[in-house]
Amino acid sequence: MNYSLSKKICLLFLFVLISHTYSQQAVKVETKYGVLEGFHDKEKGIDLFLGVPFAEPPVGELRWKAPRPPKKWQGVKPAKEFGPAAVQTNVFGDMVYRGKGTSEDCLYLNIWTPEANKNKALPVLVYFYGGGLVAGDGSEPRYDGASMAQQGIVAITVNYRLNVFGFLAHPELTEEAPYNSSGNYGLLDQNAALKWVYENIADFGGDPEKITIAGESAGSVSVSAHMASPLSRDLLAGAIGESGASIKPTLGPVSLAEAEKTGKQFAANIGHPSLKELRSLSTDELFKLYNESGRFGFPPVIDSYFLPRSLPEIFKNGDQAQIPLLVGWNSAEMPSVSLMQGQELSGSNYKKKIRELYPESFDRVLELYPASPENEIGSSATALASDRFIAYSTWKWADLHVNNSDQPVYRYIFKRIRPSENPSHKPEGAAHASEIEYFMGNLGLIDNPLLTGEDFQISGTIQKYLANFIKTGNPNSQDLLKWPSLQESNGVPVMIMDSKFEVIQSQEEDRYEFHDEFYGNN
Repeated sequence: MNYSLSKKICLLFLFVLISHTYSQQAVKVETKYGVLEGFHDKEKGIDLFLGVPFAEPPVGELRWKAPRPPKKWQGVKPAKEFGPAAVQTNVFGDMVYRGKGTSEDCLYLNIWTPEANKNKALPVLVYFYGGGLVAGDGSEPRYDGASMAQQGIVAITVNYRLNVFGFLAHPELTEEAPYNSSGNYGLLDQNAALKWVYENIADFGGDPEKITIAGESAGSVSVSAHMASPLSRDLLAGAIGESGASIKPTLGPVSLAEAEKTGKQFAANIGHPSLKELRSLSTDELFKLYNESGRFGFPPVIDSYFLPRSLPEIFKNGDQAQIPLLVGWNSAEMPSVSLMQGQELSGSNYKKKIRELYPESFDRVLELYPASPENEIGSSATALASDRFIAYSTWKWADLHVNNSDQPVYRYIFKRIRPSENPSHKPEGAAHASEIEYFMGNLGLIDNPLLTGEDFQISGTIQKYLANFIKTGNPNSQDLLKWPSLQESNGVPVMIMDSKFEVIQSQEEDRYEFHDEFYGNN
């Protein structure tokens, strides 16, 4: 290699190094607990603070205890990398984590802000990840907050305890707790994060009086629970729910007595019936026993603390957060095969399944989800599977708020089918969780070479609606198709999100009203 070429390479390397260093200049913020050092991303024009502790590590004697505020620290704490994810396995296969593995020491949040400046008073978005309360992490690229921050919003993702670490209830845990209950630790983690944000976000450019919470699937379930919780409701200015509410049959809370019985039986079955024995287990030992038990998590609990009653009871009494709500679901939350459970999708098999599931309402269900014509059975089976899984509970959340609040409710259906590498398999609609990247503006972070300009246009339109809602409680602006609230029409206006955005009047309310009666939530 000649000297001239070598010199050019060295200069190029030095330029890249300087550029990278300059594009990530240190940014310091003093919180109530100590000084954090994040960094400025010059390319995106935002400041980032990653892996920010919002509670003491819930380890050792703090396992299965309500989170405690973080201890103050001296000096400067780096906040430039994502913290560990909560202990879990990637049970859903579509999750990509950017943090430091998994750990019980997982109570960290991440902040993307247009500018760390306490005089900014920007609106705040706190986003809770999905994953059935058994998996998920705030570092996932699809939840990345940079795109929202570029809309003039302080965006935050929050880690919370999951599965056996986050939702186990047990009589001994109830006995030791000062609030005389147990379970819901993951929800209490989220509440602790909200309190931290309320106390500290002004130093990052945010307005603590303008906190909107959002989430997808279990994250949406969490949002509905915080609206109902006396611990969280006064911290909220708005709520966004993407597919899910903590209402039977979707992760609805059970009684404390039932949760304690389940937890006590679990502890006995794994051979460690006492709380002392359970806490003496290492993280790996406990998680291994949990996985071997075959359990898929533990449900939320009506604990008379975080949740005093079921969500329908709380909302019907008007005790929920009186805030604007934007809520909806996807057109094919569950495929038809999930309803048929391995059986061929034929008219006779479909009717047999309906009779098995609804012996006393067979004719009514067939009327709502027809078995003819033959080529429409797939659509009926998909609709029924989706309603049973998550669409009905989300509908009920919106319905409860409309009828027990004077705040606006905006409803949507996301229909965009993500481009697939398998053209022979035509999806029955937009699948569960497929809207996340579109909503959060993160299509560019997803490995899908088939995305088109139309996909990015759809995402951009959705983001405008969401940014407007986060800033004002109303998704509308002059440059967008008018999205009426449910209160603004004699019918039921629903925003359809697809290659074409349009507002339709729902023709499916009778389906949800049937399920309302079937599940006893009416």
